[in-house]
Amino acid sequence: MRTVTMSLHAPDIDADEAYARISDFARYPAMTDTVRDVTVAEPDSDGSVVSDWTVRFRKGLLRWTERDMLDRSARTIAFTQLQGDFHRFEGQWRVIPNDGDGAILAFTATFDLGMASIEALLDPIAEATLRSNILLILEGLLGTVQELDPALNSAS
Repeated sequence: MRTVTMSLHAPDIDADEAYARISDFARYPAMTDTVRDVTVAEPDSDGSVVSDWTVRFRKGLLRWTERDMLDRSARTIAFTQLQGDFHRFEGQWRVIPNDGDGAILAFTATFDLGMASIEALLDPIAEATLRSNILLILEGLLGTVQELDPALNSAS
């Protein structure tokens, strides 16, 4: 299993608007070529939503269904894969105000492709692809986005 953590700065948008755009999954395909399709179901009684995703992965596509727990007041989104191409995929978005200088975006995901015999080969490729896809998605949604000190971002 691998965990990817990214911290990014979106200088041209405030935290509330950044959260609104990040949590509007249905808009992703119109904002970036990386996401091919997202279908979002009506919210459940607990406020969560189920979303179906199709995302470019290298020369192919990854597909999965996830449950998303959105907390607008805390500006967080926790997601957990229910079914799909990953053996396991879960994580969280946090959007933090940055003292009048846009927003800080924190993304963390843990994934397992379910292929232990070739994990050492595939996981670094999947991690690099996940990182570049997140950056492309955020640029499409928010405009200018800068990764904060990549040395502080972790993978394990």
